[in-house]
Amino acid sequence: MEVKILSTKFDIENAHLIDVAKSHGAYQTLDKLFSMTPEDVINEVKDSGLRGRGGAGFPAGVKWSFLPKDLDKPTYLAVNSDESEPATFKDRYILVKDPHLMIEGIIICCYAIGCHDAYIYIRGEYTSQVKALQRAIDEAYEAGYLGETVDGNDFRLDVTVHRGAGAYVCGEETALLESIEGKKGQPRSKPPFPAVVGLYDCPTIINNVQTIASLPFIIQEGADAYKAHGTEKSCGTHLFGISGHVEKPGMYELPLGLPLMEVLEKVAGGVWKGRKLKGVIPGGSSTPVLTPEEAKTVNLDYESMAEHKTMFGSGGIVVLDETVDIVKLVENLIYFYHHESCGQCTPCREGLGWMLKIVKKLLAGEGSMADIDLLVELCDNIEMKTVCVLSAACTMPVRSYLKKFRHEFEAYVSDAAS
Repeated sequence: MEVKILSTKFDIENAHLIDVAKSHGAYQTLDKLFSMTPEDVINEVKDSGLRGRGGAGFPAGVKWSFLPKDLDKPTYLAVNSDESEPATFKDRYILVKDPHLMIEGIIICCYAIGCHDAYIYIRGEYTSQVKALQRAIDEAYEAGYLGETVDGNDFRLDVTVHRGAGAYVCGEETALLESIEGKKGQPRSKPPFPAVVGLYDCPTIINNVQTIASLPFIIQEGADAYKAHGTEKSCGTHLFGISGHVEKPGMYELPLGLPLMEVLEKVAGGVWKGRKLKGVIPGGSSTPVLTPEEAKTVNLDYESMAEHKTMFGSGGIVVLDETVDIVKLVENLIYFYHHESCGQCTPCREGLGWMLKIVKKLLAGEGSMADIDLLVELCDNIEMKTVCVLSAACTMPVRSYLKKFRHEFEAYVSDAAS
């Protein structure tokens, strides 16, 4: 089932070092890259069907083509390595095990979009990861793959690592830009979009680590080779981080489109300890939960997830067994998003705190049926009423738990309170 495009070097000892990485193919795409025009590169990425791997799933090549032409301003690339979504750990593997793959991808992207300065925005808690990444960048400079000339070509490229300070909201692309500029990490209103007015008011492309790391294969092997994996609309492979109550949790690179339950049973070993499945979180904490019945009919691709009224997200799959208390899970989820709200928008700042108080009230045995209904109403009134989607990242999954596991919330309601 596994297909290795991004993870080819994950099991190779010291593959994070440039000499080892080069002995296994790193930077071999550059000769072909510089024989192509930037337009050819963009078209190849478009033809590959590569979609953004940060969660939104927007076609990468199409995003690049949004950059304004003939603008008398520099163009920037910002690589989103904030990876703060609970249950998500795919980018971490690339940063530590094969950082040169991402650097090679950065070179490809920057050449295609005419960018000479790239920033990697990395999560503040990723201490060992940032050390591995910076070492790889230093090696790339020493080897002549970064700097005034890239691999001997008349193309300058400088890459800077910008470390965040632990704010989940800075994974949102405009908050990320604000943070790089030294401002408070709060999302901007859109439009204008970053491709037109981004970093330092200049055109900026923002791509996820895994998106960038997919580029060397596409340029080396061609768009058709990439499209040979996955489905017609969800092409290629994805790094799936499977965690929770399974026998074999871990990171697996799989082609998109596989049946979810087949992956859980054959790849992750099934639900642990012989227990029954209660639910599956398909793409990180912000995605609506799937019941066991829904999980039997969903595939691991963007379209199938949308048909089941959930999202592919970051590919962080969490398996919940029959022992999970859904109400306590929801309390933990709301606590996280309330804590991570930047406070810019009233519905998010105040509404998520209100929701947390209600769930705590239920868990204390002091809640009523009206409180459960109020939680649903709050979700409806908070979602998409804010500058960014952090509030929706909380309310969408909470609404799904309330709808699909309402009986567990009602079980906490005391007779007196009702």
